[in-house]
This record gives sequence, C-alpha cells and structure tokens, in this order.
Amino acid sequence: MKGRILVINTGSTSSKIGFYDSGEKLFEKNLIHSADEVAKYHSVMDQDIMRRDAITEFLSEKGIPLESIDMAMARGGLITPIRTGVYEVNQEMRDALVAGKEGVHACNLSALLADDIAILVNEARESMDQMERLRKGYGDRCRAFIADPPMADEMLPEVKVGGLPEFPRRTLFHALNSRAMVRRYARSIGKTNKDVTVIVAHMGGGSSVSLHRHGLVIDTNDALGGDGPISPERAGNVPGFPLVEKCFSGKWTEAQIKKRLVGRGGAVAYFGTNDFRELVARADAGDKECDTFIKGYCVSVAKYIAALSTVVYGKVDAIILTGGIAYSQPITEDIKERVSFIAPVEIYPGENELESLAENGYGIMAGEFEIRYYHPDHF
Repeated sequence: MKGRILVINTGSTSSKIGFYDSGEKLFEKNLIHSADEVAKYHSVMDQDIMRRDAITEFLSEKGIPLESIDMAMARGGLITPIRTGVYEVNQEMRDALVAGKEGVHACNLSALLADDIAILVNEARESMDQMERLRKGYGDRCRAFIADPPMADEMLPEVKVGGLPEFPRRTLFHALNSRAMVRRYARSIGKTNKDVTVIVAHMGGGSSVSLHRHGLVIDTNDALGGDGPISPERAGNVPGFPLVEKCFSGKWTEAQIKKRLVGRGGAVAYFGTNDFRELVARADAGDKECDTFIKGYCVSVAKYIAALSTVVYGKVDAIILTGGIAYSQPITEDIKERVSFIAPVEIYPGENELESLAENGYGIMAGEFEIRYYHPDHF
C-alpha cells in the first residue's frame, strides 16, 4: 500500500489528524482550539482557514512537506442522505456543508479542510520542477475524499415507516466506524462485507445500532435526532406525552428541549457525567443507582440489537460491539449475555475513525473501492 494520506476528523473545539505512509500510521495529533480562539468566529463553519493553518503548521513542525501528501481523507458531514461509500469532495458538497440544511456540526468542516489542503498541495506540486517531482515520487494531483458520512441512507422502505406519516424514521449513525468493523469481521472469516449479515452497536457519547447486509446498511437509528438507545449524553427514545407536556409547559425553550435530548440526556441527566468508567466504578463500590442505570443502558442497547435482528428474520452472522464504551468488560459481557442467542458477539473497542478513513483511502488507491460523486439530488 504505497502513498501518503492525511486524515482529518473535526470536533467542536479540536481537529484530530493522522498521517499515514504506505499503510503505516506515522503519527496522530488532536489539535485543540482554545475557547478564546473559537469565540472569534460567528459560526463553526467560519473556522476553516484558522483550522487549516493550524494543521499545515503542525505538519511543517513534523517535517512533512505539503507536496508529499497524496490524498486527504475526511470525516463526512451532515449532507443530503446518500449511499455509503467514498465520495470525492466537490463544489456541490462544499456548498451543502456550508449551507447546513441538514444541520450545522463541527464535522461539516472536515471535508472543507481536506479539500483546502489538497488545493495547497497541488499548488506546491505545480511550482516544483517536473523532474524533481518525479524523483521524489510525487503524483500529479492530491485529491480530497470523505467516507461513509453519518447520514448515509440505504434503509429498507418498510423500516422507514413511523407511527405518523409526518415523522418517517431517518438515519444518522456512526457509519464510518460501523462499516469498517463489518469489513474487519468479514476479513477475519475470509469473506467480504457483501457476504455477511451483521448488527453493529457503536457505543460512544451517542449510541447507534445498525444492520448491515450485502454491503448495505438496511436499518439503523437517528442517533442525533432522539431515536435510539440511551447513551452517556443522549436520552434516546423517550415517552411522547410527557415530552409534549414539557414542550408546552412554558418552562423550556425549543433549544433547551433539544439539548436535554441530545447533549444533556442519558448519564449526564442522571449523574452529571458522561464518563461511564466513573459510573462502573461507582456501581462496583456499591452505588445501586449507578448499577441500575448501567443495567438499563445494557438493556437499551440489547433491545435495539434484538429488534434489528427481526428485520432479517433472525438470520444474523455476527453482532459487533464497538465504540469507546466497548472497552468496558462489565458492559460488553452484560450485553453479550443478553443477545448471544441471536448470533456470536465480537468485541472491537474504540472509535477507530482515523484508521477507518485511512483504510478507505488506501482502498481507493488500490482500486478496491468505487469513487462516488456527491450531488444533492442524487438520492
């Protein structure tokens, strides 16, 4: 696997990058942007140049010439629902991410930064003598891509049916890591992701459970829209009538309600922390309230896994538990005990986003993955 790939994953106050050479990760770095620095900008989307410069300055400090980068891979943002896969960043995608019609989130910056840096790389290469460029093994053009954006939609028509026609079920899940873990499992048994049917539970600050069949994600939840299991920071599904009463009580604004559901829900609402390690320690020390909540969390995830198995009539090859919480053996063992009657359970802890982006990049270089092109009207 030849080639140098820069991977970019932006958060609200950080830009996480990784640099890979011939398939090997040389380094990763979480570049923190201070509150004062971020406060200078009206919107997160106005921070692109500031973050681009922070990334290029760090690469310079590490002795990485810009012109040596062959590809920039970015976390996907909130764009019109499209199929899973790898998409080259184009102007239509940039426009959609800046407009934020599907939501404004820091992840929207990743593709812009990848494209901005690819432009700088190509400008640097064009200024080089052609013989020097060939001698150093630099290609003609650096390209920017995203892989498996969170709003990827391959759901079956029947699973989109909701209880009210105004509210069809929609997708927003941890597509990047979930699909990478399915490929990892398939490789472990000598198959491809198109040969297996797998349920993936990604357990992090938010939780998503997705059903993968023949390389497509045919059912999942809207992890950022109030649908799904309980999680450290999100409420998941809540009873409708009490929620409506809260909305019209006059005590809550729309923004406060949304924040309560996503950001201040789940463990944060109960205990004021999103750190499950702390909750497990407290439960082990005899805190019954923490113990009950953790069991409730496990039940919540297990219920979603079991529910998705019915979509394929129980014909599931494996269940994968992944994400940061999958490092907790007490939690994974609890969930495993509840769902192993459906299929064998594999534990692949961690978010694995940088590695997943690099894997997609090298897949493109090797011709293993199809390059797709974004257009807002394609889906």
